[in-house]
Amino acid sequence: MTDRAAPDRGALVASARRVVVKVGSSSLTTATGGIDPARVRDLVDVLAAARTRGAEVVLVSSGAIAAGLAPLGLGKRPRQLAAQQAAASVGQGLLAHRYQEEFARHDIVTGQVLLTVDDVIRRAHYKNAYQTFAKLIELGVLPIVNENDTVATSEIRFGDNDRLAALVAHLVHADLLVLLSDVDGLYDGPPSRPGSSLVPVVRSEADLADVSIGKTGSAGVGTGGMTTKVDAARIATGAGIPVVLTSAERAGEALVGDEVGTVFLPTGKRRPTRLLWLAHATEPKGSLVLDAGAVAAVTERRASLLAAGITAVTGDFEAGDPVSLVDAAGHAVARGLVTFDADELPGLLGRSSQDLKRELGSAYEREVVHRDALVVL
Repeated sequence: MTDRAAPDRGALVASARRVVVKVGSSSLTTATGGIDPARVRDLVDVLAAARTRGAEVVLVSSGAIAAGLAPLGLGKRPRQLAAQQAAASVGQGLLAHRYQEEFARHDIVTGQVLLTVDDVIRRAHYKNAYQTFAKLIELGVLPIVNENDTVATSEIRFGDNDRLAALVAHLVHADLLVLLSDVDGLYDGPPSRPGSSLVPVVRSEADLADVSIGKTGSAGVGTGGMTTKVDAARIATGAGIPVVLTSAERAGEALVGDEVGTVFLPTGKRRPTRLLWLAHATEPKGSLVLDAGAVAAVTERRASLLAAGITAVTGDFEAGDPVSLVDAAGHAVARGLVTFDADELPGLLGRSSQDLKRELGSAYEREVVHRDALVVL
């Protein structure tokens, strides 16, 4: 295992002008599943203090479904998507109102931002999302973000707010992501097991080699666990954003740079926002099978995908949908937004752009997946 000596946490946090903080349902709720006013108040006090110190804060908050359970007479989080959406519909307003009241004590105005995957993978949508965040922050508003559970479907869900937080951190050009959990950091084994110890710093994948990442935490009303938090940290650090993972109870310490929890150091550089979302926030609607030449063109030369290099098509998709680009063995090599409907493509496969233009017109000369809407996996 590599050296895990902690970096200068104080300097890392102090230099973060814009911070995204994510809090899970389990850190906001009571034992019976409803929103705990005291926990919300404590979190708001911590975030308000960070604002006072000059940080711009964006909050990604779970809890809408949990907040809707009691009013609907539900004893636990429902499994059916429709029931979850009903609970979210009731609970989102209650949760937003609770935050609004608590932040008002500090003279902070909040704004609710509900996102779906579609909001950020289509060019016009993600630009609008960024502009909305930028204007809110410019006006001194603290954005509170959640997935739009009320309208999201099983096919277009982020799946967990840890991943959403990592993607929002990139979208808003954050300098730091803080993931708050019901566990005070990443351990090299189950925290309850004797001998397990906290991992203070993760510099690369090598530091995770001896770490057993199970389903620690977030039982009951939450959907996440340690796996989703580490995955979120990978997304953020791979895009150049450091991450601090700790418990909600230690949020105040984390936001002043104290040595609490686990810090994940950046492993990559910032990349185009839309491509990051395409890689991590989409579920492909189908697959395009590429011949060896097309695989090389897409992955090595970063070229657009043309019909001539496609040997087969699977799935039911429309122009603008995300699709997987797979090799002959079925391994996904890239993902992109397709420019044709699924039923249009079979007659185009293996044919050159010139042939298609000559026979079908100039509209069929276009790329099947343009390189600007394609990310290599």
